[in-house]
Amino acid sequence: MSPPRFLFADQLGPHYDDGGAIVLVEATAVLGRRTYHRAKAHLILSALRHRARELGDRVEFLHAEHYRDALAGRDLEVINPTSWGARALVAELGASVLPSRGFVTSEQDFASWADGRPASRLVMEQFYRHVRTNTGILMRGPEPEGGRFNFDHDNRQPPPKHAVGLGLPDPWTPTEDDIDQEVRRDLDRLASEGRVHLIGDDGPRRFAATRAEALAALDDFIDTRLPDFGPFEDASLTGDSTMAHSRLSVPLNLGLLHPQEVIDAVVAAYHGGRAPLASAEAVVRQIMGWRDWVWHLYWHLGETYVADSNFLAAHKPLPREFLELDGSAVEARCLSHVLDEVARTGWTHHIPRLMILGNWSLQRGYEPAALSDWFINAFVDGTPWVMPANVIGMSQHADGGMVATKPYTSGGAYISKMTDFCGSCRFNPKIRLGPQACPFTAGYWAFLDRVEPRIRGNHRMSQPLAGLRRLVDREAVVAQERERTDW
Repeated sequence: MSPPRFLFADQLGPHYDDGGAIVLVEATAVLGRRTYHRAKAHLILSALRHRARELGDRVEFLHAEHYRDALAGRDLEVINPTSWGARALVAELGASVLPSRGFVTSEQDFASWADGRPASRLVMEQFYRHVRTNTGILMRGPEPEGGRFNFDHDNRQPPPKHAVGLGLPDPWTPTEDDIDQEVRRDLDRLASEGRVHLIGDDGPRRFAATRAEALAALDDFIDTRLPDFGPFEDASLTGDSTMAHSRLSVPLNLGLLHPQEVIDAVVAAYHGGRAPLASAEAVVRQIMGWRDWVWHLYWHLGETYVADSNFLAAHKPLPREFLELDGSAVEARCLSHVLDEVARTGWTHHIPRLMILGNWSLQRGYEPAALSDWFINAFVDGTPWVMPANVIGMSQHADGGMVATKPYTSGGAYISKMTDFCGSCRFNPKIRLGPQACPFTAGYWAFLDRVEPRIRGNHRMSQPLAGLRRLVDREAVVAQERERTDW
């Protein structure tokens, strides 16, 4: 017989369970070594305890300070975990290791595709098309459904003018139970004892912590939001934090959903006439393309990728407003709103993450590794394998172009076009100098001035740098942003 299987807290779905004995561990030190969002800590403990209850007599549910305290010296098997640290722990424990699960493609699949390719050719779009072709998903023989692999160009609509939201039903949310109340009491106790340090607001729980809840969230997305996801995936409104996004990254990253079943449900909705192709393809690309690609890059780029990546020489510490999730202390309406959203829920969709939080951090030169850690800690779906490529590579261009071919930054004009954040802001996205100067608009030019020597050879930056050289008030804008205290 196989030894008991130890499951980590992101391996809680049925595809990690082959019917044998299970070991789960609630290790307090895991929560104590980071400054987590309270909603994230609550979600992890709630998911673990709910899974233990579901498994009944098949599970040995242990409580300890450290994993080693509960597991050392035991004969165990594990499914290969999702971080360098967890894999080191497994090696130390001497557990029998099974291949990774929870992704559409295997590590061997990626290794075969990447073999012989330089880093500059490990492009997500090429990987995505390779997987689409191999799996036949949204394909008609050798050709992609609709004649194109990618409908991203069609999915960039700004939000409806003068709208408070998209007019969609509120997203599905769970009903808390006795386990959630117990978790809340335990977190209060651990915080009062100084054993954990938490940020952000608590409750009610907004995201799935069980398999049944995850399936309900998936069904709700397919029924109510999928048709509008494509057109408005890059738009944001202050009155609609979810827009048409699924929020399924949370149960996916807990292992409660398998990405293939999400893809199958989305594709079935398209073939059943319940969703347009552009929306279905956009979800497939995010999951089978981006999510799998980021997972594989985590291992391919190596354990020191984060520590070794600071191509743009960004060394500023994160500000208190980020560390404490204090949007009330920020004057820029977009940044204030997004920080408040993260404080309240531990989540925002990808545009506030990339074009508000990430864009601001890039322009201001915050230290990339610290920013990556902050995203892991402050977001309910943040994991050590998700954030390096997303934050270090795409958002901060700290790897010099291995993940993204150019820095992902913009001035206030983009924010004004794709959101309603600018309407009530005291800063003007059209102004770069003076008391009303938008810190994103002015910050864009100050950023280009700072990093010009390092990105001069990037052909995709030739046009922005040409604009910088024509800027008649360049020195004044740079000086203003160097001294800026109001933002």
